[in-house]
Amino acid sequence: MSGPFLSAPMSLDPSWIDYNGHLNMAFYSVLFDRSVDQVWEGFGLGDAYRAERNMTTFAGSFQVRYLRELKLGDQVTSTFQILDHDDKRIHSFQELRHVDGWLAATGETLHLSIDASGPRVAPFPEDILARIRAMAADHAALPWPEAAGQGIGIRRKQARDG
Repeated sequence: MSGPFLSAPMSLDPSWIDYNGHLNMAFYSVLFDRSVDQVWEGFGLGDAYRAERNMTTFAGSFQVRYLRELKLGDQVTSTFQILDHDDKRIHSFQELRHVDGWLAATGETLHLSIDASGPRVAPFPEDILARIRAMAADHAALPWPEAAGQGIGIRRKQARDG
């Protein structure tokens, strides 16, 4: 693999456009999530996983940076890069790009492996974890995204002395 996972192109639904004429903020999350669904299918974390193993995943934390408006008619793709993982969690970073190449948003997520009988956080089964480890090994050589790990806050100018 030469880079992060790249989703299939995705279209915007007309009902997602808000009164400002651009994609409502909630639907950036939907697009990121649909891309994750594509990755999860490759890991074996799809519908059958829940039905057969009573396991699933939840997002424990998700942060979006909105960088450029998307409008009706736009098509986008999303990347997915594993930044870190352990036997119960995956830390990922995504970029949502217009098919013309410009960056619309970034998303950073802490995904949790869930035993649905609790529900409670539980280790991924070994066969799933092996697939996660393989992608993580491919992504280990990728540069750390500049926007990853940033918190939310108000930047204040320092007061000048005298």
